[in-house]
Amino acid sequence: MPLHHPKHRHHHDEDVLPYHRSDDEAKPRRPYTPSSFPSPASPASPHRLILLFAVVCLLLAVASLSFAVSVSLRPAPLQPPPASVAFRCGRVEDSLRSFLASSRNYSAADREKVLAVVGVHTELGSAERRAALRATWFPPNPEGIVSLEHGFGLSFRFVIGRTKDKEKMADLQKEVDLYHDFLFIDAEEGTKPPQKMLAYFKAAYEMFDAEFYVKADDTIYLRPDRLGALLAKDRPHHRTYVGCMKKGPVVNDPNMKWYESSWGLLGNEYFSHASGALYALSSQVVGALATAKNDSLRMFDYEDVTIGSWMLAMNVNHEDNRAMCDSACTPTSIAVWDSKLCSGPCNPIEKIKGLHNTTLCSKSPTLPPDVEEEE
Repeated sequence: MPLHHPKHRHHHDEDVLPYHRSDDEAKPRRPYTPSSFPSPASPASPHRLILLFAVVCLLLAVASLSFAVSVSLRPAPLQPPPASVAFRCGRVEDSLRSFLASSRNYSAADREKVLAVVGVHTELGSAERRAALRATWFPPNPEGIVSLEHGFGLSFRFVIGRTKDKEKMADLQKEVDLYHDFLFIDAEEGTKPPQKMLAYFKAAYEMFDAEFYVKADDTIYLRPDRLGALLAKDRPHHRTYVGCMKKGPVVNDPNMKWYESSWGLLGNEYFSHASGALYALSSQVVGALATAKNDSLRMFDYEDVTIGSWMLAMNVNHEDNRAMCDSACTPTSIAVWDSKLCSGPCNPIEKIKGLHNTTLCSKSPTLPPDVEEEE
């Protein structure tokens, strides 16, 4: 039966409660049982907390959506493509890939993967030589360089340092903007050849993931297709040094040509080493050079001797290939230059153009017919 009836309220009920009881309050109440949760009528009710939390989340979601919409409608600031940054490291810069990266349709890994990067070493005052090469065997434009990369796996660049002479740099920059075929290295123009060569290998290894790194002079006539075929061959040695190997007497007389100031360390005869006009080093070899400190390697007066001494210390395989130093074009010649008369063709500009105009030099097949039949 009911505990109270409205008609039988005690007189002190009205003094304690400032309101009249509703019909719900007049209903029988359940016995109290201890619980860790407050009753539904409690201000800290879980239902109210959940409702409050849901409202807060909804407001945050609406605010976030509004912010996202406003940002998407805001015009983005103009910035250079981030990929171009990957082609410049300090003073090292690959002008071709920086140029290609300015196109939204071009993308590449930080290190371009190729069979070989061919660095044609040149100087600030050799613009006419570079023009002769572009008119003959060197790709004349970015499309030609990319085509050779796809066709033979070879990526060609003119390798050059920088100078503090603003006028000379301005002239060079005009050529760079026109052809986009330079690899700038971390070396001042006029740096001694051994130091410049080390800077080249460091820069090339930084920019390219290649199986071989090739050094070439701007005074030779080259057949890129045959060079690619040579480097693509399977080799049992991972550390390889390819070139025209030679030896010769060490000149200890300062009044004679090719004097070597460190002749006392070399003895009477040079060890076997490749001619500096054209040679190739495998990836493992260049990787070791790229991580070496500049002052930790012995430098001799001449680049080819210096490179050869490093190769002896690194226990590489010497691969002698006479087709890389022919004095005249043949069905198998890879590079043509006269090593006996001068370090490249004498009067190289006219010599290179003349060679290119002969069928045997420029239009003969990559491999002789008898070799093609055997394969």
